[in-house]
Amino acid sequence: MNEMHRPAANQVAQPQARGGTRATWPVAGMIAVTFMGSTLVTPLYVLYRQVFGFSAITLTLVYAAYVVGNLGSLIFLGRLSDQIGRRRVALPALALAAVTALVFLFAAGTGWLYVGRILTGFVNGLAAGAGTAWLAELDDDRTHATLMATAGNFTGLAAGPLLGGVLAEYAPWPLHLSFVVYLIIVAISALLVARTRETVLQLLRLSEISLRPRLGVPLAIRAQFIAPAATAFATFAFVGFYAALVPSIIADGLHQKNHAVAGAIVFELFIVAVFAVIASQRLSSRTTMLSALTLLVPSLALVVAAQIFASMPILVVGTAVSGVAAALGYRGSLQVVNQIAPPDRRAETVSSYLVACFFGNSLPVIGVGVLTSVSTAVLATRSLRWSRGQSPSLPSSSGANIRRTSNSNQCCGRLFGS
Repeated sequence: MNEMHRPAANQVAQPQARGGTRATWPVAGMIAVTFMGSTLVTPLYVLYRQVFGFSAITLTLVYAAYVVGNLGSLIFLGRLSDQIGRRRVALPALALAAVTALVFLFAAGTGWLYVGRILTGFVNGLAAGAGTAWLAELDDDRTHATLMATAGNFTGLAAGPLLGGVLAEYAPWPLHLSFVVYLIIVAISALLVARTRETVLQLLRLSEISLRPRLGVPLAIRAQFIAPAATAFATFAFVGFYAALVPSIIADGLHQKNHAVAGAIVFELFIVAVFAVIASQRLSSRTTMLSALTLLVPSLALVVAAQIFASMPILVVGTAVSGVAAALGYRGSLQVVNQIAPPDRRAETVSSYLVACFFGNSLPVIGVGVLTSVSTAVLATRSLRWSRGQSPSLPSSSGANIRRTSNSNQCCGRLFGS
C-alpha cells in the first residue's frame, strides 16, 4: 500500500488559535441543526397518535428505533471521518437529515415514523462524532471546542420542540410546515459546512476504507475514559426520563393541551443548559461532573413533585435545575474525552463516548415506558431510582391523584431525540 494512504499515518491539521478562526461556528451549527431534527417531532407525537391511532407502547418502540440508528452509525461508521475527513462525513449527514425530514413530511402511517426515527438516530450519530472531532481540531483550546460542541447540541435540542410546538399550534399544516422550515435550515447549514476547511490531511481512498465494526477506546486512556463515560450515562439517563415524564405531567396533571406550551417546557430545559455550558466554561471538568451528579437527585425530586402536586411552578423550577445538571454532566465529561483522545482515533473515541450517552438516554426510558403501560408513573419512578442505587421510596401523595402516563401524550417528549 502506498505510504501516503496508510491508515496508521492519519494526520490532522494544526488547530488555530481560539480567536483566530470562524470555522467552528458552521460546525457547531451543523451539530445544532442535526439535533434540532431529533426534537422537532416532540410536540407532534400527540397529533401522530390521533391520526395513526397507535398505542403508548408503540410510541415507546418508535423511540427505541432512534437508538437503533444511533448505534448503527456509531458502531459501523464511528471512525469513518478519521479515514475520509470530517467534511466528507458531515455533508452526507446533512443530506440524510433532509431525507429524514421528507420521511416525516410525507408520513402516511406508523411505519413511516419508525423509518424517520431510525434515520434521525443515524444522522445524529454521524454528525455528533464527526462534528465533535472536527471542532477539537479547528480550535486549539479544548475547553472552547467542548463549549461549542455542547452548546451546539443543546441549542438544536432547544430549538426543535419550540419551533415544532409553535407551528403546530398557531400555523397551518401542523404535521407538515415544521419539516418544510427545517429543510431550508438544513440547506443553509450544508452551504456553510461545505466552505469549512478540512482538518484530516491524509485521506484514504474509497478502496481502503474499512467499515468493519470497530468501536473502542485506546488502551492507554481507558482508565481515564471510565469517569466521563459513567457521568454521561447517568446524566443522559435522567434527561431521557425527564422528557418521557414531562408530557404526561403537562397533559394530565396540568390539563394543558397547548402544543406550544409543551414545546416551551422542553425548550426551557435545553436553553438553560446552553447558558449553563457558557457560564461553567472556567470550571474544571472534575468539578462540573461532580456537580452534575449531585444535582441529579434534586432534579429528579422536583420533577416527581411537579407530577404529584400538579404544579407548573415546581415543573418550571425542576426543568431549570435539570437543564443545569444536563449541561454540567455533558460539558464536563466531553471535555475530558476531547483532552485524552489521540488525534488519529479522535472520532472513534468520541463515538465510543456517545454510545454511553445514547445507551444511558434510551435503555432506562424504554424500560420506564414499558412499565408505565401496565403500572403507574410513581412505580416507574421508583424503579428508576432503584436502578440508580437510590432509595425507591417517594413522598406520599397525601391523596393527590397520581395519574397513569399511558395516555395519549405519553412519551411525546422522549429526548435526544424525541
